Amino acid sequence: MRTTRQFSITLPLEMAEVEEQKIRSGGYASVSEVPRDGVRALIERDTAAERWLREEIVAGHQEYLADPSKGAPADAVLSRVKARRARKKIR
Repeated sequence: MRTTRQFSITLPLEMAEVEEQKIRSGGYASVSEVPRDGVRALIERDTAAERWLREEIVAGHQEYLADPSKGAPADAVLSRVKARRARKKIR
């Protein structure tokens, strides 16, 4: 039984050049390895985002539902975020 599937892809020239450089430098042995690694990175990113949503966001929402007094108005949160970003730009 086959464990792989063949695709034909088209890349912008800039991406194709990066892919070729990765192979020339020895970072990858073949053209196929580069997009495989990219797909693996996407899977890892999506898995991390799903874990974050389940473990932190859902938990935080449940905590809020149990005690709404722990919540903060959206405009107050936005103001804090904007102030924090402004302080980082100054540094």
